[in-house]
Amino acid sequence: MAQTEYDAAANRYAGAAFDIAREQGTFVQWRDDLNSLAELVEHPQAGPFLASGSTRDEDKQRMIRAALRDIQPLAVNLALLLLQRNRLPLAPQIAAAYARRVDAAEGIVHADVTTAVALAPDDERALGERLRKMVGANDIRLTTHVDPSLIGGLVAKVGDTLIDGSTRTRLIQLKRSLAGER
Repeated sequence: MAQTEYDAAANRYAGAAFDIAREQGTFVQWRDDLNSLAELVEHPQAGPFLASGSTRDEDKQRMIRAALRDIQPLAVNLALLLLQRNRLPLAPQIAAAYARRVDAAEGIVHADVTTAVALAPDDERALGERLRKMVGANDIRLTTHVDPSLIGGLVAKVGDTLIDGSTRTRLIQLKRSLAGER
């Protein structure tokens, strides 16, 4: 299966789980359940067992039911459906796609921020607040990285928007401007 088909399938399953969770008011429960399923699929011993072509489906079903005994029945049914359709490896992508849908519904935006030096906690909070207001989100979750090659400033990716306020980019623009004036 090509990557885009893989992503599309994960998004369809996540969408179905999201719709059920919205109807039942169980967003948090579904997030926990899908994360449990993803953890099972990625487990060093369980993952290969579930992926093995030589393991009987009945044994795989038994393992899924035992390992996921504490999650809601509809989530177990989803796991068994994924097993039946040979799509169990999609579980981590489904969990991630579901979390993105819930965050979007709750007005939570994720921002990936790269700075030349690590931000102090107060600076990080202030940046998060400023970005939150810029994009009109209820809340913003920052993931920060350090890249000394930026020299100064920052680069932020918020959704599909790229904000490049790095000193490196400004210097490159200045160089192009000066070269064009000659």
